[in-house]
Amino acid sequence: MTRSETLKGLLASVATAAVIAVPATGQAAEEPGAGTTVKMARATWDTGWFQAEVYKQLLQELGYEIPRMTTLDNPPFYKSVAQGDMHLWVNGWFPLHDSYASDFQDGAEKVGYTAKGGAIQGYLVDKETANELNITSIQDFKRDEVKKAFDKDGNGKADLVACPPGWGCEKTISHHMEAYDLKPHVDPIKASYSASMADAMGRYKSGKPIFFYTWTPNWTVGLLKPGKDVVWITVDETRHPDESVTEAETTVEGLEGCVKDPCNLGWVANDIRPVANSAFLDENPAVETLLNKVSIPIADIFAQNAKMNDGEDSKQAVRKHAETWIADNRDKVDAWLQAAREAAM
Repeated sequence: MTRSETLKGLLASVATAAVIAVPATGQAAEEPGAGTTVKMARATWDTGWFQAEVYKQLLQELGYEIPRMTTLDNPPFYKSVAQGDMHLWVNGWFPLHDSYASDFQDGAEKVGYTAKGGAIQGYLVDKETANELNITSIQDFKRDEVKKAFDKDGNGKADLVACPPGWGCEKTISHHMEAYDLKPHVDPIKASYSASMADAMGRYKSGKPIFFYTWTPNWTVGLLKPGKDVVWITVDETRHPDESVTEAETTVEGLEGCVKDPCNLGWVANDIRPVANSAFLDENPAVETLLNKVSIPIADIFAQNAKMNDGEDSKQAVRKHAETWIADNRDKVDAWLQAAREAAM
């Protein structure tokens, strides 16, 4: 073989190698998460499953593998994400979940906003009974006629649909019962929230009084519309578990369906935020960038939750809801994904 033929052979080999390398480089750029498994959790409350599914599908578009999402209560999630047994979830409620900070702050962190602001919480009463008994404040549940109207089991206390143990709202409701001296007068129901609210809906439809805690976005205020079916009631003064919280932080102006304006709900409006293991974020800049970029409007979450309440609540239905939302917001989604890919380069 002549020197010229040898040189041509070498050049051909280099050209072939370059052609072969292009797809691999392109794949790495498009799927920076290829070969990496994400241990992702989701909350026990089903109104957060849609958001989790959206993020899951976006991570999968980046090549990350998510065989399953683990459904966890707050305490086990925040402990496991700090330890690295879980990598992330997108269902953090802050400042409500600040009470778990000691569990996760040394190994995990809040990053980005699933939905910023607008996630309000409080106590509601059916409008008819509120008008009939002049109920405007949670303190009215110390009155005998009010307790009797809402006493379902005859124990002398008003029944309140509350939160199951382990939820952040359960801690705040328990604090309110103490702070407002309501323990002798109100009986918080701490069973499954969905089952308790289904029972309350049945009572409402049969013309009986109901008293419940809820948050937004949530299907409850879709079926029981504030101002029409139910009313938000107030607290006389702010007594939050975090003593630094001010009345301004628990008061909402112009809240539709509240008995007063401005409306002191006794709860701080929350941001819904992802929480992720810090070491995992350091190793996966594409994930950190995506979490910082994505946001889902509260109105879209509420609309999906309403579909779930109408019966579209299977795993397949929630997956389809997320697929549809991503398709409808493709321009924004593509920009988020591109930013994540560039962060990994």
